[in-house]
Amino acid sequence: MLTKEIKEALMGYTANMENDVTFVVQTGEHEKRAELLQFLNDFAKVSNRINVEERDVPELRSPVSFMLEVDGKPNGISFSGIPSGHEFNSLVLAVLHSSGTPIKLDESVKSIVTNVQDELKFEVYVSLSCHNCPDVEQALNQFAMLNANISTETIDGGVYPELIEANDIQGVPTVFLNGKVFANGKVDTAKLLEKLMEQSPSVGAATPTEALPVQDVTVVGGGPGGVSAAIYAARKGLKVIMIADRLGGQVKDTMGIENLISVSKTTGPELAGALQAHMNDYDITTREHFRVEKIEKGDIKKIHLSSGEVIESKTIIIATGAKWRELGVPGEKENIGNGVAYCPHCDGPFFKGKDVAVIGGGNSGIEAALDLAGIVKSVTVLEFLPELKADQVLIDQAKARDNITILKNVATKQIVAEDGKVTGIEYQNRETNEIETVDLAGVFIQIGLVPNSGFLKDVVELSQYGEVVIDERGRTSEPGIFACGDVTTVPYKQIIIAMGEGAKASLAAFDYLLLNADPEQEAA
Repeated sequence: MLTKEIKEALMGYTANMENDVTFVVQTGEHEKRAELLQFLNDFAKVSNRINVEERDVPELRSPVSFMLEVDGKPNGISFSGIPSGHEFNSLVLAVLHSSGTPIKLDESVKSIVTNVQDELKFEVYVSLSCHNCPDVEQALNQFAMLNANISTETIDGGVYPELIEANDIQGVPTVFLNGKVFANGKVDTAKLLEKLMEQSPSVGAATPTEALPVQDVTVVGGGPGGVSAAIYAARKGLKVIMIADRLGGQVKDTMGIENLISVSKTTGPELAGALQAHMNDYDITTREHFRVEKIEKGDIKKIHLSSGEVIESKTIIIATGAKWRELGVPGEKENIGNGVAYCPHCDGPFFKGKDVAVIGGGNSGIEAALDLAGIVKSVTVLEFLPELKADQVLIDQAKARDNITILKNVATKQIVAEDGKVTGIEYQNRETNEIETVDLAGVFIQIGLVPNSGFLKDVVELSQYGEVVIDERGRTSEPGIFACGDVTTVPYKQIIIAMGEGAKASLAAFDYLLLNADPEQEAA
């Protein structure tokens, strides 16, 4: 099952393993068990520190379940199914971290996780085609390795359709904590930590660490604009810190990128990795997986993080980007993960042979319809305006598909559900005002992005759409606070534009620091 190239790569990754790792496979019979054993034995052959054992373990779900033991002791990580596809990297990382490779989490994150005293059992339902699932799974696996009170089981929904039906799961990743739904859909480590701190009484703020000195530049956001700003500031010799819920930002969710000039083709995850690698060349402090909750203005600004830490900085560059825009109609939030989705790549396979709708007639909406058309029975596209906004080449492709229906000049009124599952969508014909209903099993919302600027209310001027208002140098209404990228009023939300705007904002911040330098401090 593992190609020669993959085995050679694994041999390199596992060459420096410090601990013995054993795949303990549950005994019994299952149609996929032989395939699982072959997969694991192929993996184990790359290192004499990896072994496979078959054993009756009551905690394991089925004969296609296995857990990891490190030097003979369970480390809290188990898999039910064959972790191939997007899940293969999660298995590789679990093995490497178990065997001594450092876990790359901020020390503040580690202190929060290690302080957990409650017993937490996570179950993560995934699809092998979901590119968002590994982020959630890998974060929880790391939590399990940091704290013996935490365990994580990754469950391939394709192998356990009875569990998918019994738990009414219609989207991935879906996370259960101690038998109850904990999180649905795309969730980053920052959000997982916040939810943990909300739900588990034993989880508190991070253990205080030594306070950082006053920073010259604090970059809030880890996407292309934020990374560009941080690198430009570091190249000026400034003290720079980046605060980001995840490095790479929204770009990590983009599968195909063909308009980043000089790079003919790449993917979001590849670009995110390249951004981080470039940033690692410079002396930039990071606080990843935390959010900014509040900013206090002044000559020295105070940035309050979700970890409880307060950072002082002379300037701030806001680069928080944007997120998927919600419809805001009844039945939307209530049914996320139960028929309402925002990622056709992740959740499309759950609607194989079923009728679905896509809300939005822009490029993202029509692209989603085309992707889904090869999986589902039918796709109905609903567009609010009288005409579609997508590129003509995409519109032509959609019209050529027999199972895509396009409704224009209609307003979605509500998403209908019964017994916890989406059954239809209700819309209004804007020309006749008549209300009509389409029976379907899933709704994919693709109506654009909304800026991540909620924490900036009363800090800087925002447009009527929530964008940070900036001038030609990236300056906001507040001296010493700059902004760049999709969170701002700059038109054309593109990766390459965000990068340029990040560089510009950083240079403007440098000029500000020169003009506002304390002569006595500079002399010292």
